[in-house]
Amino acid sequence: MKETIAILSVLGFLLSLPMILSAGNGNPKVLMKTTMGDILLELYPEKAPISVENFLMYVDEKFYDGTIFHRVIKNFMIQGGGYTPALRPKRGKNAIMNEAGNGLSNKRGTLAMARGRPIHSASCQFYINHVDNPGLDHKDDTMDGYGYAVFGKVIDGMDVVDAIASVKTMTKNDMNDVPRENIEIISVTRHK
Repeated sequence: MKETIAILSVLGFLLSLPMILSAGNGNPKVLMKTTMGDILLELYPEKAPISVENFLMYVDEKFYDGTIFHRVIKNFMIQGGGYTPALRPKRGKNAIMNEAGNGLSNKRGTLAMARGRPIHSASCQFYINHVDNPGLDHKDDTMDGYGYAVFGKVIDGMDVVDAIASVKTMTKNDMNDVPRENIEIISVTRHK
């Protein structure tokens, strides 16, 4: 009986080891509260230090509070962080260097910096991949091949991402894929 309990104890510890190691890895986490539920994100400062520092600066300044997911495409991604509920753009700070060549892939649930056509144009907007999007990964240093910098991932709340990705969208103010009803980012805060 003692041997069985000992074996079960060791087995239980071994099964919980990945969660223990993940929880103790020291990577910053942020909690994004939305009108459709909460999303917990883990950030990767070792792989994308510039993107993580930039994102956390906006988090600490409460820049994202009261913004919306303004671009939602099912089986692609949900994008937010740059527009008010009235669909007015918020002015971000200076653009940052694109870290797409960091080895991280645009897989389902990853968090990445949104940008315009210029390679190094990301500022405040981000997106969460709804599916694996290898076409967004870094391939080469050309404008078409540079890709988009992944700097984190959803560790809880993928059901919320799925729900957001499934909403009906429309064209509004010459913007496509805008949710018919605002999906507000109530707050984004650092999470212990």
